[in-house]
This record gives sequence, C-alpha cells and structure tokens, in this order.
Amino acid sequence: MTQSVITLRGPTASGKTHLTIDLSNKLPLEIISVDSVMVYRGLNIGSAKPDQKTLENYPHHLIDICDPSFNYSLGTFYEDVNKAIKIILSKRKTPILVGGTMMYFNALSKGLSDLPSSDQTIRKKIEDESDEIGWPELHKRLSKIDPVSGEKIKANDKQRIQRALEVYELSGKPLSSFFSDNRKKSEYEFFNISLFPDDRETLYKRIEDRFDQMLNLGLVDEVRALLNRPELTSSHNSMKSIGYKDICAHIEGKQTLIEAKEKSILATRRLAKRQLTWLRTLDDSQKINTFDNDLNKKLYNLISEEINH
Repeated sequence: MTQSVITLRGPTASGKTHLTIDLSNKLPLEIISVDSVMVYRGLNIGSAKPDQKTLENYPHHLIDICDPSFNYSLGTFYEDVNKAIKIILSKRKTPILVGGTMMYFNALSKGLSDLPSSDQTIRKKIEDESDEIGWPELHKRLSKIDPVSGEKIKANDKQRIQRALEVYELSGKPLSSFFSDNRKKSEYEFFNISLFPDDRETLYKRIEDRFDQMLNLGLVDEVRALLNRPELTSSHNSMKSIGYKDICAHIEGKQTLIEAKEKSILATRRLAKRQLTWLRTLDDSQKINTFDNDLNKKLYNLISEEINH
C-alpha cells in the first residue's frame, strides 16, 4: 500500500515555513526540511532557519544535521529523507516536506541513480587542473567525454563540471548514463503543492527586506564566527551558499558590505527565477498563488482531503 507524503514547494521568501507551522497546528503533520543550507549547523541567519524556540515547538527533520565543513550531498539527502519519512509514518502522522531545493525534490519525484560517492582526492585534482587551465577548458573536456552533460551544464558552472568529471574518473562512465535507467524509485505517493507568486515584484521586495533583516540580526557576525573555526574556510560548499558567499568575500576584504548585500540580493532573485522555472515544468502538482488571501484555508482543505481520503 502506498502512503501519502505531502510536499510544499515554492521559491525562496514565499513564506513556506510559516504556512507549514500553521498547518501542523491543525493537521497530524510532521515537518521535513528540504533545504540544502539548513542542514548545516551554525548557518542560521543566512539560511532563514526557524529560530530555536520554533524548532523546539515544531521539530523539523533534516535541520542542523551536518557540520558545515562537510559537503552534504544529494545522495545523503535521499537516504536521510527516506529515513525521516519512515519515522513519521511509524507515528501514524503524515510527513510534509517543505523547502526550495529543487534538485532534492527532483530526486524524490524521479528517483535517484546509483551514482558513485564523491572522492576528495579526485576533486582536489580537478580543482588543481582548473587553477592551471580554467573551468571553460575543463568544460570542453567534459563535452568530449559526455556530450549530453556538456550541453546541459554551463561552462562556468564549476560545481557541476567538477562532479561530472569526478563521476567519469570514478566509474569510467559519463554522468548522463546514470540518469537513463536503474533509478531507485520511491515507495511513497507524493501529493505535490507548488506556491507561485502572481506578482514577482512583490516577491523580489520580500527578498530585499528579508536580507536587510538578516543583516540586522547579525549575519556578518555569524559568518565571521564560522570562518574563525580552524576547520572551516570560505571554499567549503556550505560557505558558498547564497548570502554566505558574498559576506565571506566582504569579511576577507574583497568587497564592501554594500556590494555584498547587492550581490546577495541579486543572487537570491536569480535563485527564485530558477525555482519558478523548475516548478513550471511540473504537471502533477497543485499550483496556488503565494499571495492568495485564502492561501492558508486552501492549503488546509487540499491537505486535509488528501490525508483523510
């Protein structure tokens, strides 16, 4: 028998956390975070992580589960989220997966291939090569060994180029070959809800206001404290996250705080655009306007009907 799992997906700053907490007050739901930054301990303000009191009253799975010096991967998320779903279902509650990391949601809906785990030695070798010849040249190499991935991955997308070359070195097979078949399919039935803003400018204003609030809450001090840890540097994946990356550059004297703020807001707006583009490709979800006056009521009715049918 398939068991329902709710997903609430939407762009950054669309109010997903508050909505989910409101819903969990009225329905037998338990929250799983689908956010690639909230997994890291200490990355609180810049990830818009719920505060400690909220987390105590409304426990979220997959928040604060990873040290920021460790690179949390898609494969690790896939394992962790399935464990969390099983735990919640064993309590006779319904999991609600909330967040905006679309790559994670994609893995859940389509399944995950048996990709080889990352190898730090090979990654270091690829990074050293990039220092010598540059990422565009490595992208050309990737296009020769894996034309499909070469076409999908942009020449300046360092992380994805590195991963594709790493997979080829580890397995002898192009990355694209792993996504054609043999995916691990989920045993759950997902009821997907997507939040769409009918006014993108209002969403952008929310993004700007939220970043100002993050600065007022002490984002610069948070990042400085993280960088003071001997095992953590600005080159770790966690510190390359939106918001953290540019504040790191400011602390390291590479740009002013005003420049860091402007770049962070622009990067967040671009993230929101990518999230909305991805959500538009889905045809299996309920799509609701983020700014709908009856949003809470509509979500309650949808989810209540799903878990009680």
